[in-house]
Amino acid sequence: MTDSILLSIESGLARVTFHRPASLNAMDFEMGARWRDIAHDVTSDDSVGAVILDAVGPAFCAGGDVIAMGSSGAAGMDVTGAAHVIHDGIRTFVESDKPIVAAVQGAVAGGGLGLMLTADYIVSSDAAKFVSRYANIGLTPDLGVSTLLPAAIGQRRALQLLLQDTTIDAATALDWGLVTEVVAPDAVADRTAEVARFWLENSTAAFGQAKRLVRTGVGRSFADNLDDEARSIGARFDTTDAKTRIMAFAMRAAERAAAKKKENS
Repeated sequence: MTDSILLSIESGLARVTFHRPASLNAMDFEMGARWRDIAHDVTSDDSVGAVILDAVGPAFCAGGDVIAMGSSGAAGMDVTGAAHVIHDGIRTFVESDKPIVAAVQGAVAGGGLGLMLTADYIVSSDAAKFVSRYANIGLTPDLGVSTLLPAAIGQRRALQLLLQDTTIDAATALDWGLVTEVVAPDAVADRTAEVARFWLENSTAAFGQAKRLVRTGVGRSFADNLDDEARSIGARFDTTDAKTRIMAFAMRAAERAAAKKKENS
């Protein structure tokens, strides 16, 4: 079994770890297939309630491994095929009902931006840097960058990253909405685990459905989104988890009302 991406599942938490540090975790053909397969395995596993996406080494992900692809004798059609494979994994994670938090410990470049944005919540080191660099080597965006990047930071800023040789720091990434939180380098892993633990200790299935509605709603009509919302909330309403939480919420509200009434009497 390949170790280009590591997968562990324990107590409802799946951890997906990019593991090609010598190549800055850039995806070659084999790693792309591994990514797709893991995405299908994790999202179809009913025992998984949350996902952590992280990486080892100095970079989170440098996108596609164009050096490996360029030296392999691959043609454009091979690169197109590899992109489709990686895109399958991205789409599978994004459209799933598994909430995903990314731990970004280092630089993110090119298609790594799209892989990072597969996550719904992104915790970044304050030392991380973010850059496009596609056009610098004569290539165009892939790995979801042309869709996920403008969805996160807006079209104008996405174009600024894609059309200029611009590197932004973590503070700017936070200001633009590219990442969710910025913490000290030694706090990234703990904060990421804390986010995942919050989901798992609460109604992670409801968080997952909320994520799915937001992520899939972009490409559909308003009417279709409303129909999906109606079906989803009805399905959740019938679960034991929701019934228990609603009852507890009602009891707390009644207790607060009684306390306020007593205070005013």
